[in-house]
Amino acid sequence: MNSNELFERSLKVAPGGVHSPVRAFKSVGGHPLFFKESQGASLTSVEGDTYIDFCQSFGPMLLGHRDPDVTHALHKVVDTAWCLGTCEPYSLALAEWVVQRLSFIEKIRFVNSGTEAVMSALRVARAATGREKILKFDGCYHGHVDSMLVRSGSGLAGEASSDSLGVGESTAKNTLVAPLDDEEAVTKIFQQYGHQMAAVIFEPMPANYGLLQQRPDFWKHVIQLARQHGALVIFDEVISGFRVALGGMAEVLNETPDLVTYGKIIGGGLNVGAFGGRAALMDLVAPLGGVYQAGTLSANPLSMVAGLETLKKIEQLKIYPALEQRTSAWVEKVNHQLKENDVSMRMDHFGSLFWLRTWTEKPIRSLKDIPKTHGENFKKFFHKALHEKLYFAPSGYEVGFLSWAHTEDILNLALEKLERISKSWHE
Repeated sequence: MNSNELFERSLKVAPGGVHSPVRAFKSVGGHPLFFKESQGASLTSVEGDTYIDFCQSFGPMLLGHRDPDVTHALHKVVDTAWCLGTCEPYSLALAEWVVQRLSFIEKIRFVNSGTEAVMSALRVARAATGREKILKFDGCYHGHVDSMLVRSGSGLAGEASSDSLGVGESTAKNTLVAPLDDEEAVTKIFQQYGHQMAAVIFEPMPANYGLLQQRPDFWKHVIQLARQHGALVIFDEVISGFRVALGGMAEVLNETPDLVTYGKIIGGGLNVGAFGGRAALMDLVAPLGGVYQAGTLSANPLSMVAGLETLKKIEQLKIYPALEQRTSAWVEKVNHQLKENDVSMRMDHFGSLFWLRTWTEKPIRSLKDIPKTHGENFKKFFHKALHEKLYFAPSGYEVGFLSWAHTEDILNLALEKLERISKSWHE
C-alpha cells in the first residue's frame, strides 16, 4: 500500500492518524509520507523512494540512523535482556560514564522521555525549595507536562494562561512566563514573584520554536536573578545535550545548573529521558527521599546500551568540531544559493542544528521576531524539497539536524537538489 492509503487507514485508529502531532503534516498541508526503513542519513518510504533525511527523528540520531557500532551493541543485548524490572548493569554503566565526565551531574535518574524528565525535575525543585511557582520562557518547549503547556497571559507581567485543552487555570497559575531576549521583563517578574519561585527552567539553546539563539549575557542575567532569589536553575537539554558539546549548553555557556534534563541522544535513538544534578537535590528522589518517581520501563537495557555506545563513539571520534565545521560550510553554501536566486529565506545554525527561516535583517531571538509570512514560505519550500527527495521536519518551527552520517558527498547531493529548489522558487 502507498502512504496515502496507509494514512487513510491510520485516521480510523489514531487521533489525526498519528502518534505525535507534527507528523501529520498539518502545518505544511498534504498527507504524510510513511517510511519503512532508515540508514545513515537516509529514509526509505513505503513506495521505495529514498530521501536524504534532515529531520533525523527530531534530534536523537547524532551518528545517523542505525549506526553500525550501535547496531552491533544492540544485537548483543537483544539476545540477553529486554525489560528486567530489576537492578541491572546497563544503566549503571551509562550513569557512571555521564557522572565521570560532567562535573555538574553528581547523580542521574533515567526515565522514558524528555517530558517525564522535566516533570520529575520540577517536582524535585518544588520539594527542595518549598515553593510552587515555576518560571519558563515563551519560545521554549518542555514537553507536554500540564504546567509547561502555558503561554503568556494578557494581564500582569509573568502571568500565564493554558495553551492546551485539559490544562486548568489552577495549574497554569503557578507557571510564570517571560519573553526571551528581554532582561527588563525578566527582572520585573523576579521582583514580583521571586520569593515564590521554586525554579526557572529554559532551553539554553531554544530549538523547539525555531532556533532562537540567545545572547549569553541574557542567560547569565536570568541565572543571576534566580540565584539571588533562591530559585533553582534547570537546563532543559533534551535537544542540546550531547549535541552541541559533550557537556551540552552548560559547557558552552560555562554555567552550572542545579538540575538538567536529557533525552534523545542519551538513548542513542531509543526511548529515553533523564534528569540529574547535584547529589543533595537528587537524593530527595525516592527511595532515598520523599519525591516519588517510578517507571516500569525506566533504564531499559536496550536504551542504556544504545546510549552508551553512541556516547562512547562520539567521544572516541571527537566529532563535535568536525561536524560543526561541516554544518557551517554547508549552511554557508545553502545561503549563497538562496541569496543568488532571490529566495526570501536563509539558514541559521548552531553546532549541527540548523533552522531554515524567512529572511530578516536582524537575528531572530524571540517569537515576536518571526515574520508572519514564515509559515507559508516554509510550506512552499517543504513541498519543493519533498519533490527533490529531501526530508525536513514538516513544520517551519522545527529545527533540522545534521548527523555524522551526512558525509560531504551526501551534502553535495543535497546542495544540487537545493539549487534546483532555489532556481524554481519564483516559477
